[in-house]
Amino acid sequence: MTDSSSLIAAKAVEDIYTEVGQWHVNVGEEKIHPKRMPGRWRNIKWWSSSVWLIFFLGPYLRWGDRQAVLFDLPSQKFYLFGLTVLPQDLWILSLILLFFAILLAVVTAVAGRVFCGFFCFQTVWTDIYVAIEEWLEGSPRQRQKLDEAKWGLNKIRTKGLKHLLWLLIGLITGISFVAWFMDAQVLWQGLWSLSLPSEAVITISAFVVGTYTLAGFMREQTCLWLCPYSRIQGVMVDQFTVLPAYDVDRGEPRGRRRKEALAENLGDCIDCNLCVAVCPTGVDIRQGQQQGCITCALCIDACDSVMDKLGRPRGLIRYDSLNGLEGQKQLPWYKRGRVWTYLSILTFAVVGGSYGLATLDALELKVIQKRQPLYVTLSDGSIQNRYRLKILNKVDKSMEVVISAKADAELMLIGADKPVAVTASGVTAHDLFVRVPKGDLAASTLPLTFSVKSIDSRQWYAEREAVFIAPASVDKRSEP
Repeated sequence: MTDSSSLIAAKAVEDIYTEVGQWHVNVGEEKIHPKRMPGRWRNIKWWSSSVWLIFFLGPYLRWGDRQAVLFDLPSQKFYLFGLTVLPQDLWILSLILLFFAILLAVVTAVAGRVFCGFFCFQTVWTDIYVAIEEWLEGSPRQRQKLDEAKWGLNKIRTKGLKHLLWLLIGLITGISFVAWFMDAQVLWQGLWSLSLPSEAVITISAFVVGTYTLAGFMREQTCLWLCPYSRIQGVMVDQFTVLPAYDVDRGEPRGRRRKEALAENLGDCIDCNLCVAVCPTGVDIRQGQQQGCITCALCIDACDSVMDKLGRPRGLIRYDSLNGLEGQKQLPWYKRGRVWTYLSILTFAVVGGSYGLATLDALELKVIQKRQPLYVTLSDGSIQNRYRLKILNKVDKSMEVVISAKADAELMLIGADKPVAVTASGVTAHDLFVRVPKGDLAASTLPLTFSVKSIDSRQWYAEREAVFIAPASVDKRSEP
């Protein structure tokens, strides 16, 4: 390295020390004011956080005259665009939840706590709260000075506006959550008229308090002490998992460089603590993997910016596995048994959920035979049974259905000569009688199948097996 380039590098180091010299590792004794820096991973973090726009905007998507996605708990109906999922089909929603749970495990096994760093609501909301704080109060050092300053008009105005915006975000969060369980239009009408149900008011209030407290005050302490995922993710990673990691061999021994005496025997790490300054949980990545690391990769942006100023290669802190750092061969993810175990469960959830949604019938039929009495013998010798049909209509509009039955005997249906009106997204009960001539019965029981079929253009259909009961004397007559 030439003298001029050495002086330039030394000057850059001094600038970095001046900028972040006040930073040190926070172990919880004081509030963390993370430094915000531009960079590749910061941009990725913002783009990944934008997935939460679905949470805020999703309830306002309409499907005909109702909300496209609505979890109507009081009515026990879950609307998914054109589908209506009733409690009988909750196993489909269970498989969907299983899919996302196992997807989280797969991602963790391959690339660590990516969900925590880029998608978790606590991380995203905290990031937004910190952005508002920086916008109003300034840089981390300015925020620290404002916290330490005496209360005055300027501090009251700045802090008051910040907390007002924080509460407003919590309010919007609570309203958006309730809108998934209560029609958004009805919800806003209730808000403006102050006539919301008590359950909605309590839920919104809980979200306001929870969001304001967790994202505004607890922040990294939530990740460290309240989040169960930070406790269990350690068993999901191994030496092949790719994580933000510090290259010890390249960086050590670390030390500060001075313009007057450049230490040629030091590693690339100049001990500027910038990686700690940008960490939202105050973790020093140079100490290895820790419970507080949410793998947001902001330390990579910080370190790369320092390496650029020093004229050194990027990647002192980078996404890498333990094997990669030690120079060992990295096993591809598709050759790892742990990943294939997760993928097998994931495939089961996808196939099962897809099959359930694809075969979700619009009609479902249940047949209940009246037991008082089991059968009636009519004057012409024919046998009659009484049944109650419960017809479940899973679509959000009423329809008319035709009832029929078939068996290995001549049947006569009493009460099924006209179409039956079935209510929308509900169960309609209909009673009818089945008669069989006594001469057509060869046993005391006769299997038969009921079916219902809509008369509109969609031709929805459902059927259910049942049993016709006759006197025991029929069995005796059929013996040789």
